[in-house]
Amino acid sequence: MSRRIVRGLDLSLTGAGIAGAGWAQTLGSKGKRTDSYAMRRARLHRLADRIVEAVGPCDLAVVEGPSYGSRGAGTWDRAGLWWLVVDALAAREVPVAVVTPSARAKYATGDGRAGKQAVLNAAAVRYGVALRDDNQADAYVLLAMGHDWLDEPLAAVPDRHRAALARVEWPLLLPPPAVQLGIEGADQPYPETVPAAPHKRRRPKRTPERTEAGPGQVDALALVEQAAA
Repeated sequence: MSRRIVRGLDLSLTGAGIAGAGWAQTLGSKGKRTDSYAMRRARLHRLADRIVEAVGPCDLAVVEGPSYGSRGAGTWDRAGLWWLVVDALAAREVPVAVVTPSARAKYATGDGRAGKQAVLNAAAVRYGVALRDDNQADAYVLLAMGHDWLDEPLAAVPDRHRAALARVEWPLLLPPPAVQLGIEGADQPYPETVPAAPHKRRRPKRTPERTEAGPGQVDALALVEQAAA
């Protein structure tokens, strides 16, 4: 059975790491703090398009989640890039997993507080691939986490490291079962799966018997029928 296609993504404005089994690359762009909003928007869309194109068709994309402690002028734009890429992958129906920076570091080194260089050194030794920078190293670790979760590990990883897999927001790769939670925890089928109940036959309405008008009475219905004729 062939290994499924997984991509690891460490998104960044100046150096986004992208990895597949046996390779890694870095994509980036340049901007200035004085750029207008229109220029920044164009930059984000160009870079996002390049990243999604490099990812290509795949069975799973593992993306590093935002670093909420980060500060600086580029934080807002990095968030914009992150959502553009994730949204584009979702639009292509690519399942996306989101990994926190600490979970990525723990999977690589066993320590969730490990720095970039430690992750780079650990990834290069364990997977035997040429990694030019920490962006590529982070992306490759994310890739490895995805393969490990799919029971297709790229290399043997200690259990202490693999504990990080439980802290990842993995996608639902299979459709949910056609059940919903009912009263007192009982599973009930969704309405569209329940056979339709047979329709009860309605008794036909009885039409009142028409009687002839008696002496001194006016047949109102006959007058209406004559006026309509």
